[in-house]
Amino acid sequence: MPTSKWDGGPQSPAAISAVGLRKSYGDKTVLDGIDLRIPAGSVFALLGPNGAGKTTAVKILSTLLTADGGHAQVAGHDLAADPQAVRAAIGVTGQFSAVDGLITGEENVLLMADLHHLSKREGRRVTAELLERFDLVEAARKPAATYSGGMKRRLDIAMTLVGNPRIIFLDEPTTGLDPRSRHNMWQIIRELVSDGVTVFLTTQYLEEADELADRIAVLNDGSIAAEGTAEELKRLIPGGHVRLRFTDPVAYENAVSALPETQRDDAALTLQIPSDGSQRGLRSLLDRLDAAGLEADELSVHTPDLDDVFFALTSGDGVPNQPRETAR
Repeated sequence: MPTSKWDGGPQSPAAISAVGLRKSYGDKTVLDGIDLRIPAGSVFALLGPNGAGKTTAVKILSTLLTADGGHAQVAGHDLAADPQAVRAAIGVTGQFSAVDGLITGEENVLLMADLHHLSKREGRRVTAELLERFDLVEAARKPAATYSGGMKRRLDIAMTLVGNPRIIFLDEPTTGLDPRSRHNMWQIIRELVSDGVTVFLTTQYLEEADELADRIAVLNDGSIAAEGTAEELKRLIPGGHVRLRFTDPVAYENAVSALPETQRDDAALTLQIPSDGSQRGLRSLLDRLDAAGLEADELSVHTPDLDDVFFALTSGDGVPNQPRETAR
């Protein structure tokens, strides 16, 4: 998780705020009155299944769509009253690359410089800096159609940064990328935030939100099902436990006697003890084992992760997915 510049205090300025945003297409409600407050200089992740309304929220907040109800401010400007000022303050990278494959990477960035009305000299300076920053110098004069998926994504963000936006919307920026390219993109996002940029990220990759976001909201059926830090969301879901495995049947039976509240698996010689995964809880358990003269051959801890949160909040039945252990 990145080191956040947001302290959660009421004085933290909001880069993006929205109250009661609504959007429908015919009789289908896509956004059903959502509220958002995103502090400046932070990463906010909007999670949700396909069709939950994530892209619609991005399009409204970036002035590409008009909301049916509610109001919002982006970079201190009212979305409805001053959309031009909002556009001047933001950058947007969509799910699908905006790169023109028929021209070179350098020409793509120069084109964006022209659209931002930079002088020829300034446009070339900014383009050279961005191509170097995103490790595209060697490929700069090759047609963008020859670029890999990761290179196109880097070029996409370079083009977005031409106007030096302080707020960037990244709509599923790593969809379709291989693991190495995804990790490279994560590093780029961290660097943007370290420069004071606010990032509004939509993603279906729960690991991505856990890795990058200061705050996360789960969007389901047009409403915010839950919002908080990754740790706060994980605490919403029960099921944390410690799993002890023994190889000696005698030690196993002694542990059963010493730890009566456990769930036992006699065939596997394992015990499952409810736990919140905290250091204090683990220390207490280890002290009890020491007092009883017991030593497990393997100890593993499970605390609910964002997968559990996501499935619990979007499944409709409130039942989290099957826990997974992490060996310690």
